[in-house]
Amino acid sequence: MTARLLPFALLTALLWLWSAFGLLPLDRWPAWPLDPDHMDISQILLAFGLMPRGVVALVAGAILGLSGAILQVVLRNPVADPTTLGISAGAQLALVMATMLAPGLLEEGRWPVALTGAGLAAGLVLAIGARRGFAPVTMVIAGMLVGMTASAVATAMTLAQGQYLLSLVIWNGGALVQQDWSAVRVLSEVLVFGAIAAALLARPLRVLSLGNEGAAGLGLNVMLVRLLAVGVAAILAAAVSAELGLIAFVGLAAPALARTLGGVSIPRLLSLSPLIGALILSLCDGVVLLVAGQLGEMFPTGALTGLIGGPLLIWLLPRLRGSTPPGTERAEGPSPRRNQPAPLLVGLALALVIAALVLVWIGRVPGGWAVLDAESFAAFLPMRLPRLIAAASAGAALAIAGAILQRLTANPLASPEVLGVSGGAAMGYAGVVYLVATPTAVALTLGTMAGGALALVLIAAFVSRRDMPPERVLLAGIAVSALASALLSAVMAVGDIRSFQILGWLSGSSSAVTMQGATVLAGLATVLWIAALVARRWLAVLPLGTGLAAGLGLPLRLARMQLIGLAGVATGAAIVLVGPLSFVGLMAPHFARRLGLARPGDHLTGAALIGAGLMLTADFGARIAGFPYELPLGLFASLIGAPWLIWLMMRPAR
Repeated sequence: MTARLLPFALLTALLWLWSAFGLLPLDRWPAWPLDPDHMDISQILLAFGLMPRGVVALVAGAILGLSGAILQVVLRNPVADPTTLGISAGAQLALVMATMLAPGLLEEGRWPVALTGAGLAAGLVLAIGARRGFAPVTMVIAGMLVGMTASAVATAMTLAQGQYLLSLVIWNGGALVQQDWSAVRVLSEVLVFGAIAAALLARPLRVLSLGNEGAAGLGLNVMLVRLLAVGVAAILAAAVSAELGLIAFVGLAAPALARTLGGVSIPRLLSLSPLIGALILSLCDGVVLLVAGQLGEMFPTGALTGLIGGPLLIWLLPRLRGSTPPGTERAEGPSPRRNQPAPLLVGLALALVIAALVLVWIGRVPGGWAVLDAESFAAFLPMRLPRLIAAASAGAALAIAGAILQRLTANPLASPEVLGVSGGAAMGYAGVVYLVATPTAVALTLGTMAGGALALVLIAAFVSRRDMPPERVLLAGIAVSALASALLSAVMAVGDIRSFQILGWLSGSSSAVTMQGATVLAGLATVLWIAALVARRWLAVLPLGTGLAAGLGLPLRLARMQLIGLAGVATGAAIVLVGPLSFVGLMAPHFARRLGLARPGDHLTGAALIGAGLMLTADFGARIAGFPYELPLGLFASLIGAPWLIWLMMRPAR
């Protein structure tokens, strides 16, 4: 089993040695103990820069691999890791808040602050999961919402304080650059703690794998074991975030690869995952060092983990042996069904119109808030009306795409953002910017749609498998999203004017939308809504399963491809104008279901209206909160909708 890892270990060692020999010949390497007073600059760079960097990559990768393995075992969830459960984002938010509001808290180091944030995020996710019997998909929904809200708050605070977004991008990427051996010492102690804790938890976790009732029948304190295991995983993830920043995907990919290599039993999984995690992160860092030797270092190592982990995980998905135990999603409870949805839909439409009128009339000026008079209203209407129409239309289109994907995959977490569609569309946008000398709006739109369609094609390859459970489809989407995110980070790190154009678009803003573009987007959103209503019978039958759908005479392949194309067009058309950061495609369909809009037609219409309202409100907040500067539109959509959805999920299942 471990022999299969030997080629990767040798490749990692060769990449590091290539960088070390390029920096300093072997005969000039400093002797132990390292004394900077008797070294030249090259020896100091090797002894206190490259050497600790190589070790810290191994140690941090092992910590993340162990953290992900513990989370997946204790929650019986193959897509759980510190990123998908919001733990890393909680640590990030705590560090950002401490830096801006209470820098004195960092005098004792960043680790306690990061641990506090990670613990609070993990506690909130566990509290939501406890209300739903720790159902796997529910846990990931809760984790991603908590993580999304924490990241949005952290980024909004950074921008509101006038800081450069680039610094946040670099920290989020996880930079492994070292200046001494302090991070190695701290993370090594954390790894030893994690190894001891994992060894002590191995037996209770084996008992817990029998199920809550079976484990309790054998005398196991299920809640205590679950809290201890999640607490250990949170400590491990927080330590890496405090020392290196956010390094995503390693904790998800390492256990998945460990299962593929034979780590079926819990002890073998817990012992193999750290080894694989160390190799993944070290291999990524070796690639960064190789690029640095040729072109100068441009990329934080964490931003590249998706370049290796994403494609590898996509390739391994059909071979994964672990799966969620059957029946674990029953705790999700049936969605409420409203017998007379028409009054609610009319009310949502009227509320949307009233909100648009109010947001046109009021605003913020240097002297404070103001209600526009008739003359000012006539002057500001040509500027405000296009962005309001564009924001509402984009929100409606994303919500329609999310509702289609959730019904198509029978997965409540499916959305353009989560399933990688927005990431693929962003890659299409970036590709047009870099490959076309003077990209037009039509070229950008077509490129964005093509990128989203390509991501959907990758996901459709897994959806079409009859034995593919919802969480496996989700794992494919996470892998595609990680790959797209890593590629975008690498593209933007070039640093020329095109990178700043992409960075500005990624933040999401409707300020540059013209009336013509807004009208086209509104018309397209209307056409997409009508097309989705025409396909409402397909959307009603597909969630029942492929067997029943085929038995009812549904043309499965045709239905899937047409619905996938419809979702791709809706996503591409929306985000080309307002950016891909909004999670409206995830939140709006959930809100519609919670309001009792269960039938396909009602669900689609309600989701579109809610999505339009969310994005309309987000556009107003983006203009007002950081006045006179405009803040990211997509972040405000997350800030508005995610807390509400978290509160709804905290309510007991019906």
